Amino acid sequence: MDTDKEEFLREFGADYGYPNGPKTIDEIRATEFKRLDGLVYLDHAGATLYSELQMEAVFKDLATSVYGNPHSQSDYSSTTCGIMKEARQQVLDYFNASPKDYKCIFTSGATAALKLVGEAFPWSHQSSFMYTMENHNSVLGIREYALGQGAAAFAIDIEETLHHVASRSTVVPVRVSQHQIQRRSEARFLEKEPTGDTYNLFAFPSECNFSGLRFNLDLVKIIKEDSERILEGSPICNGRWMVLIDAAKGCSTNPLDLSKHPADFVVVSFYKLFGYPTGLGALIARNDAAKLLKKAYFSGGTVAASIADIDFVKRREEVEELFEDGTTSFLSIASIRHGFKILNSLTISSISQHTASLTMYVRKTLLALIHDNGASVCTVYGSDSLKVSCHEWGPIVSFNLRRPDGSWFGYREVEKLASLSGIQLRTGCFCNPGACAKYLGLSHSDLLSNVEAGHVCWDDYDVVNGKPTGAVRVSFGYMSTYEDAKKFIDFVRGSFVSLPNQIGCGYHFRERSIPFPDKGSGSRLLAGSFYLNSITIYPIKSCAGFSTESWPLSNTGLRYDREWILKSLTGEILTQKKVPEMCLIGTSIDLHQGILFVESPRCKERLQISLESESYNGSGEEICIRGQRYEGQGYNNEVNSWFSHALGQPCCLLRCSMSTSYYLNKSGSVGMCRDGQSRLNFSNEAQFLLISKESVSDLNNRISSNAKKGSSGVPVEVSPMRFRPNLVISGGEPYAEDGWRNLKIGDNYFTSLGGCNRCQMINLVNKAGQVKKSNEPLATLASYRRVKGQILFGLLLRYEIGDGVEQEPESLLQVGQKIHPNSF
Repeated sequence: MDTDKEEFLREFGADYGYPNGPKTIDEIRATEFKRLDGLVYLDHAGATLYSELQMEAVFKDLATSVYGNPHSQSDYSSTTCGIMKEARQQVLDYFNASPKDYKCIFTSGATAALKLVGEAFPWSHQSSFMYTMENHNSVLGIREYALGQGAAAFAIDIEETLHHVASRSTVVPVRVSQHQIQRRSEARFLEKEPTGDTYNLFAFPSECNFSGLRFNLDLVKIIKEDSERILEGSPICNGRWMVLIDAAKGCSTNPLDLSKHPADFVVVSFYKLFGYPTGLGALIARNDAAKLLKKAYFSGGTVAASIADIDFVKRREEVEELFEDGTTSFLSIASIRHGFKILNSLTISSISQHTASLTMYVRKTLLALIHDNGASVCTVYGSDSLKVSCHEWGPIVSFNLRRPDGSWFGYREVEKLASLSGIQLRTGCFCNPGACAKYLGLSHSDLLSNVEAGHVCWDDYDVVNGKPTGAVRVSFGYMSTYEDAKKFIDFVRGSFVSLPNQIGCGYHFRERSIPFPDKGSGSRLLAGSFYLNSITIYPIKSCAGFSTESWPLSNTGLRYDREWILKSLTGEILTQKKVPEMCLIGTSIDLHQGILFVESPRCKERLQISLESESYNGSGEEICIRGQRYEGQGYNNEVNSWFSHALGQPCCLLRCSMSTSYYLNKSGSVGMCRDGQSRLNFSNEAQFLLISKESVSDLNNRISSNAKKGSSGVPVEVSPMRFRPNLVISGGEPYAEDGWRNLKIGDNYFTSLGGCNRCQMINLVNKAGQVKKSNEPLATLASYRRVKGQILFGLLLRYEIGDGVEQEPESLLQVGQKIHPNSF
């Protein structure tokens, strides 16, 4: 055992690893989670993992039992009804809820349970919907039902004293800070205003899925019994308050006790508890609260009788039958007992202690990380938890990382590098916009400006105007290990901490400007020992290209390069990232015959497509790629059927009609080219990608060195063609091209647009007709070619026709031509 683990066990050994359980954590991983070998899974707040023994029990159950539709009267249907009754009781037992007081309503998930409450709650113009800022979007969505019925809605913050362990006293000091009251047009609701009692709803999570904060469950009684004091001075504190708890995240390690904290509604999702089944949740409702819910829709299973041609329906009286529309997911319901068996065997208290030990270890270690200049590396949200009991915080650590100069690493950069290291984690706001804004210190103007800048959920806008738009989150489950936590910490240290005698973190690049020299200034070009080694054209975007000794240039770069694309019938542009088999489709062009040849191992006949326009079917359509619009021309069914067979999915071929003139400038935005001469076909970033053989050789040496050190497995020899370059050059020092401002090849001039940001696509390789994926070469490139979130390798170029003169038809690039770069 290494010294780091010995130190960890000295501090957390009493809680870590189920020392008094039926199995230790090492035995659990060895027997029930063999599929995790080599993988670190740290997104249990998103979805925890099912046990292999759990699934064996599920499969055995389904393979040896017959379950019928519970709405039938057969023996097998009665068996199903019995299993469902047992499952409901198991859910109530998990929350220590008496069936005399509560009912378990199965839904398609926690979100569906929340939606049920929102649409059936007895809202009125006098009602209020109050919710903590730390709430999932699925809870915030209830606001639409409330506002739509004329009710008021407002968020609150709860003072920090509530976050500490409650005293034994029955009175807990609580203060709330109320945000702006939201209300829609009032006039249209007043005429239909019902008479009778007013009902309000307060919603909060048992555990915040952003920070891991566990809310004090005394809130239930405080709001229900003492709301006037809590909301003192508020104009909306009349009527009866009901309480909804979102327990989807918190109940996996700390289920609430409904005998002590009698919430009216609790929602749960079973895949968050034990990984399987997905698509199944439950609403646990107090009997008296459930009777207040008014449901409009009825369906099979929810009615006792109905008449088709008159307005008559008699609804069922049992709460579960009234709210479970249609046939329930009874096979999934039958499976949850096997998940509960796993949790019960370990005990929830042991699971909570085990995950808390890992959480505290990671929090403390991240907070202790510093750069060589003494600057803190990590901002942990909720880091004050180290001053209080770790059991007030769930097994979540959310954070962002800083560079030595104080600027932020983007969370998407962290996620991408973690994936390369075999670590699965979560980034963004985790569908919790209130907590995200609160912890990141984002104002309303910040949030709105982020949206105006194009930022939406799940995009790559991770830092806008110098501020993070989200965070990195790691979360632990009952099967998580010290080794998982340690590998994650080592990853952060190795990838983001600047150590003494290091020049920053990643590869240092100079800022560059890209002036274009006049053709008469040839004396300024630096003659060097660089030569053009190969030329490759890729006629169809993401398909294989072909190499040639010489090729004509056009105002789009190499003639016919990426002039065609494949599109799915749903409109999605197909690329190797989503359809790796595209690399098996070979292409070539015969300029004399004017034909594009295409072949595939799945097709017997080689396809021939005329380069002339008469081969179109006459239909044109607009195509959007990377936010830019192009005009494309389609082909006939014969051509489209060939490609559909080659890829094994329906698709169609489109050709750029050359009607739009775009280029990528240095800032990364697409604009009109100088003099309207240069254009961009369906390339992602630029007309040309240049790769140096010497740079690839250096990369291979690094990959080999890493393999010998045991950090990247078997060495992988990477060919320059792995990067899909148009131009491969030889000569000079590795990475000399990084400093080039522009260059001349033969009599042709090119402007540098900077380095090419690499993605997972370079990890795909065609081996004997099979597409294989590994971590290389991207993992090694990430270790020394990172610049502000980008992994740069290769040089992007734009062909400069120059001075508004039409390009001569005979202008060619030829293998062997000398390259004259002009450096910074």
